[in-house]
Amino acid sequence: MKSKDLQKLVFCKYEQGDGPTKIFRDLNGFVGLCTVNRWCKMIRGTGSIQLSTSPGAPRLARTIALEFGSKIFGEHGIFQQDGAKPHVHHLTQEWCQDKFSSFIDKDHWPPNSPDLNPLDYSMWDEFAIAINWKTVISKTTLIEELKRAVKEIRQDVILQSCSSWTIRLQRVLKNDGCYLNK
Repeated sequence: MKSKDLQKLVFCKYEQGDGPTKIFRDLNGFVGLCTVNRWCKMIRGTGSIQLSTSPGAPRLARTIALEFGSKIFGEHGIFQQDGAKPHVHHLTQEWCQDKFSSFIDKDHWPPNSPDLNPLDYSMWDEFAIAINWKTVISKTTLIEELKRAVKEIRQDVILQSCSSWTIRLQRVLKNDGCYLNK
């Protein structure tokens, strides 16, 4: 579910009299309680949810993305994000343009295309198989297990997934921009 859709849902539930805790429970973990509280406070104060800056912790994510990309792909990698609000924020776009030798900006990447996102068409399956859910009993053990599992993804799978991107792009173009059939 997109952030805007979640914001609309929180707004409607709040307008119907639901409190932040009930809204949080109803959303079943899609949005954290702190975020729901912040959005409800915005609704009380302004009558709407207005986000003026890119949410999240971009410094950490950016540093990790840059280090990982350089290590895996060297100077030959092309960096592409999805249409998430933090990714299309002008400061994120400027940072990526400055840091990556090849970068597909928000106006040139295909929106919502699982056929052109290596994570969607390849990596998530490999990652999910590597996770040992029996070891997860808390947030801390979940984080530890995710870190361990991501290291289990074979490098040949990563490289094959990324190298097939241009072929997939050509197939999408031949298919008039529509989703690919498996």
